[in-house]
This record gives sequence, C-alpha cells and structure tokens, in this order.
Amino acid sequence: MKQNKNLRSRMLRGSSCGLLLLALYSASACALESDANQPIVIDSNTATYDDVKAISTYTGNVVSIQGSIRVNSDKLVVYFINGEADKLVFTGTPAKFKQTPNEGAQDITGEALTGEYYPKKNLLVLIDKATVWRESGAYSSDFIEYDLKTSLVKAGEKETASKRVHVILQPKSKEQPATGQSGSAGNSK
Repeated sequence: MKQNKNLRSRMLRGSSCGLLLLALYSASACALESDANQPIVIDSNTATYDDVKAISTYTGNVVSIQGSIRVNSDKLVVYFINGEADKLVFTGTPAKFKQTPNEGAQDITGEALTGEYYPKKNLLVLIDKATVWRESGAYSSDFIEYDLKTSLVKAGEKETASKRVHVILQPKSKEQPATGQSGSAGNSK
C-alpha cells in the first residue's frame, strides 16, 4: 500500500515537474538495449488513480516515454500488478509511437487507433488501422506485434484470412549501391 501512496503522490505533482522530467528523459534517450531498464515517464492534462483496481488513467495530449520509446496518445490506461506497470493501453486518432532501435539508426515509427505495451515483455501490439514504418518499408494491418528488443515486426492474424497485410518496400536511391533486390511486395499473410 505504501507504493500505491507514493505513486499517487507522484501522479498528483504539478505538470511543470512532469514536463521537466519529460525533457530530461527525452534529451537523454537511450538505445534499444537499455529501454526496458528506464523508468516510464508520463505527461498528460489529467491523471487519476484507482487504488482498488490498481489502474491509473491519463487523458489529454498524453506523452509517455521509456528510454528511446515515445508514445503520443489521447488516453493512456496503466494496469499495475504488485506496484509495477504490467500493461499500458493507449488510444488515439491515431496514437503514434517511435523508437530508436540502436544508436545512430533510423527511428522506427508507427500508429494505430489502439495500442498495448507490455514493458516486461518488450512487446508493443498495435490494433485497428495499424501501420509501422521501418527503414524503407511500411507494414499495415489491423493487428501488428512489434518486439521492441529485437525490432521484429509481425503483421496479420493467423486465425483469419480476411484480415490482410499490406507491405510497401521502397527502392533504394540510385546514389546508393544495391545490395539486394528491392521493389514492391503485394499482400502477404
């Protein structure tokens, strides 16, 4: 219970403190390997905590950051187990994320109407009108799993063939030597 009181008091501190922490953590964004070890910093217009249900809800221009992972959403609900964030559900029109997979690499970005982030599993699930942009490709589906640790993108659902995956692979510019085939891929399962 003491952890819950501490969490509540941290949530209720002024937004200027949250903005300061947000600025510090975004300025020192960490590479992929250390993301899971970083604290989750949340900034929003409003925040509530339900001690009985162990759920905190944030609304209004929500920005959540953990290392190099940044999510912008309209609403964020955090589910706690034993005082630790177990699952974060974010929604937006759309909600957007970005992550730097490693130092100096191009950011991986994405968006969806709903997302679920499991910090202990390093897993981000994008649901409904989901798209992930990675290097020169884009993956779109109503269901995308993104492993934050390995940068592995899995799109589509095995249970149904009615939900298709749309992939676009951009050719490399003529200035860069081609190292493999590139082109356009159609729908895949």
